[in-house]
Amino acid sequence: MAKKKLFIKTWGCQMNVYDSTKMADVLSPLGYDVVDIPDNADMIILNTCHIREKATDKVFSELGRLNEYKSRREQTGQSTIIAVAGCVAQAEGEFITERAPYVDMVFGPQTYHELPEMVAKATGAYGSNRVINTEFPTESKFDSLPSDSQDQHVSAFLSVQEGCDKFCTFCVVPYTRGSEFSRPALQIINEAKSLVAGGAKEITLLGQNVNAFHGDGLNGKTWGLGRLIHELAEIDGLKRLRYTTSHPRDMDDELINAHRDVDILMPFLHLPVQSGSDNMLKLMNRKHTADTYREIIAKIRDARSDIALSSDFIVGFPGETDQDHKDTMKLVEDIGYTLCYSFKYSPRPGTPGAKMGGIVTEQIKSERLQELQGLLNKQQHTYNVTSIGKTMPVLYDRKGQKDGQLLGKTPYLQSVHITAPDRLLGQIVDTKIELAHANSLAGSVVTTETTSTTTEKAKEQAA
Repeated sequence: MAKKKLFIKTWGCQMNVYDSTKMADVLSPLGYDVVDIPDNADMIILNTCHIREKATDKVFSELGRLNEYKSRREQTGQSTIIAVAGCVAQAEGEFITERAPYVDMVFGPQTYHELPEMVAKATGAYGSNRVINTEFPTESKFDSLPSDSQDQHVSAFLSVQEGCDKFCTFCVVPYTRGSEFSRPALQIINEAKSLVAGGAKEITLLGQNVNAFHGDGLNGKTWGLGRLIHELAEIDGLKRLRYTTSHPRDMDDELINAHRDVDILMPFLHLPVQSGSDNMLKLMNRKHTADTYREIIAKIRDARSDIALSSDFIVGFPGETDQDHKDTMKLVEDIGYTLCYSFKYSPRPGTPGAKMGGIVTEQIKSERLQELQGLLNKQQHTYNVTSIGKTMPVLYDRKGQKDGQLLGKTPYLQSVHITAPDRLLGQIVDTKIELAHANSLAGSVVTTETTSTTTEKAKEQAA
């Protein structure tokens, strides 16, 4: 079979990164090899995200550039399939095909397993036709996606749950990803074993609401995420487990206790709160209060005292007052975060928030965001400074920009860079932290190499 070139550009969350890998895996038997640049690609896929402001505009801007590649290849008798996948495709498929008639395929995030048939249709096997596939199939895509991956890394993503039933008023995910669905535990365990066999030492479990996972267990009963984590921790060769993204309403005792009892579950939790104001939380349809969130954090810290916390914040949601903003600042001061993501609110078409009154001006949004990010950045830097002098197990999973530089992650998801030989790439290495920057740490190797996480040592040093 003649080899063909596949270029995939991915926007958005880790779920999209996972999906892009799976699309490449599905297309591999058709002869497609992934390339790093779109030049001379036989197929180009834009895997899109609809969360951020002007997401659709960014897609069309990119499509305009890609059409130039396509036109140049056509002049030499070569063809290029241009496809738009992901959440923008799901939400605005027909608009894309109207505005960009040169796009050959538009398909949503639940249809990747149908790619071979879509490609056959688009390339003329059944008569050349444009493909628009934004339905929600009755069968799960996970039943058809390959478990083995062509793109294997020491840090791997594994999707366990997809979709959302929460319907936060600012969020488009329930409309683009569909209702909550959890994969069977056996399917997840088998994929995790395959990832570890391929060299993965760290696996991050993914889901739009990953801690809403309720899948069929090995014993015929329904398992929550905590039970699944216990089972995955038994896989030989798996050194680290993480999960993202969580919702406070699904943070149950079994999962909290897993942070206490499962050594390879890393002491880091991303638990979005969005606002510290009860008024805003109600308008956002979060169905929890600021104090409820504080109580959950207290329980988590009781279970794992050294846990590092991360969150998401939206500034300037419709109706937000100065007092609401102050309430958010107070929550940040009370909790103390090590890493956060904060954004100005932008309305997403089709969501209830887009129809709300009480619009906050861009100037006020910017002022509030600057104040919030100032506090969050200060907390992050302060936390990083506390790491100086400690020895931590760091998983070095990629090369740095400088010659001889490796980049890795501590158990607390802090980025670390060292000067070290490439033979340490893919290893978990005891590293003494010597410098702390705003967004990263620097250090030096203490031992030659180690292939275990030495989590207990990390706990003692953080206490």
